[in-house]
Amino acid sequence: MSELRLVLPKGSLERSTLALFEEADLPVQRGSDVDYRAAINDPRISEVRILRPQEIPRYVADGLFDLGITGRDWIEETQADVTTVAQLHYSKATARPIRIVLAVAEDSTVTSATDLTDGVRVHTEYPSLTGRYFERLGIDAQVTLSYGATEAKVPEIADAVVEITETGRALRAAGLRIVDEVLLSHTELVANPESYADPERRRSMEQIETLLTGTLEARGRVLVKLNVDGDRLETVIALLPSLRAPTVNELAGNGGFAVETVVPTSQINTLIPALREGGATGILEIPISKIVH
Repeated sequence: MSELRLVLPKGSLERSTLALFEEADLPVQRGSDVDYRAAINDPRISEVRILRPQEIPRYVADGLFDLGITGRDWIEETQADVTTVAQLHYSKATARPIRIVLAVAEDSTVTSATDLTDGVRVHTEYPSLTGRYFERLGIDAQVTLSYGATEAKVPEIADAVVEITETGRALRAAGLRIVDEVLLSHTELVANPESYADPERRRSMEQIETLLTGTLEARGRVLVKLNVDGDRLETVIALLPSLRAPTVNELAGNGGFAVETVVPTSQINTLIPALREGGATGILEIPISKIVH
């Protein structure tokens, strides 16, 4: 089994990434919350670092690490040559991707990106990505690297910003209005292309990917098991919002049927009473840690 050098993101993705690895039975161990070196007690992983996601695509592309987690936004910004092993559907606070958006002041007359003219002042943490965006539009923008508080620079310092958002709430609170989406960015598990081409390393990467994606798939779902008499079976099955078709097995001694299925946790508070009213008995709600297809 080939050992991998792994790099994980520090900063906004740090807490949610460490939580994901914990749930995936790959707990990250380090001396303190500010330690950049860590370890995972797994024979497939020889080294773990926790570094800024902005840097991870280049480090992985350069072969300093075999495998890493970063955002599509930083892959596009750095134009690093990495191989995507999987999209991981989580971000800082939600399961949704983040958006890189173009925003202007709420009272601006600009309603779309094409309303902007040559010389427009744009501040952003993504100067390369933003520069290419305006080049495609044929607009000669003055793109300036922002080191933070980007939304506070409109209108005195900047005419527009290209900024990251999950919900748009912070931009609205800062008095800004989104006029275009530059990029939709998922968190990604990425590999060094040479490492990925090696069969043993690739096998280790895919095994780790199975644990991570299986854990994400299980989030927000539970397993429901129940018994039901034959004359109420169709009624009960009609109530079940199934991940796939429910599993139905006949009980011994002509005693009815055992049914099990995976359902969203958000529906369980109304589903269980409905199942009981529909004739189900012996209802069990069981947590799920992973779903692997």
